[in-house]
Amino acid sequence: MKLNIACPATGCQKVIEVEDEKKLRMFWDKRISQEVEGEVLGPEFNGYIFKITGGNDKQGFPMMQGVLLNTRTRLLLKKGSKCYRPRKAGERKRKSVRGCIVSHDLSVLNLSIVKKGDADVEGLTDEKSAKPRRLGPKRANKIKKMFNLGKNDDPRGFVIRRVITRDGKKDYSKAPKIQRLITPERLQRKLKWKAERRHRWEKSRAAAKEYNALVAQRQKEERERRQSYKEKRRSLSRKLSEKKAKASA
Repeated sequence: MKLNIACPATGCQKVIEVEDEKKLRMFWDKRISQEVEGEVLGPEFNGYIFKITGGNDKQGFPMMQGVLLNTRTRLLLKKGSKCYRPRKAGERKRKSVRGCIVSHDLSVLNLSIVKKGDADVEGLTDEKSAKPRRLGPKRANKIKKMFNLGKNDDPRGFVIRRVITRDGKKDYSKAPKIQRLITPERLQRKLKWKAERRHRWEKSRAAAKEYNALVAQRQKEERERRQSYKEKRRSLSRKLSEKKAKASA
């Protein structure tokens, strides 16, 4: 089995192939997101703690979080599901995925370093192999977290710019557009939208009140009309009965 070990701190990955079943025994029946001590892989991993992040079986089917099986199964997947990308709007498809429990059928197991051990591993955790991040954070809260800024501090002055160099041309720098940035203009727009919603609600409430009053008036007029019609019928029938009584007398 191949173990694909990733180090988030350095941005490096390393693939090692393990044939010894005794070393792999610690991974059996573990689930995705569970942690395993690295000492079982050898003395170079003493003190390391790995987290299982996924894997693929020998036929290439990926492991799926939440499927509590150590075998392959077929699931009806839709937009937003893992291990599936819809090609049409509203499309669903039944696809084969592997459960989140590690078994001997896997060919590759993905691991992530949670805790670094005593010694550096060449090509994985050493500083020479470290790959710096090409882009900095883009979201306002993440910029504030990175530079330890307060809630009311402006993150626009702390955006990480990267320099673009071109042969024979002047260098220039690029910076991302900050997302979810709260500015006075943004607060003003939110107040405006809130006032518009309030105005629409008051308008619809007034219209509903006027409509209900009109309906009540029409119903009252209809009741009065029916009442007058019934009184006319009664008076007419009374006159006819009196007329018949006089004629018979």
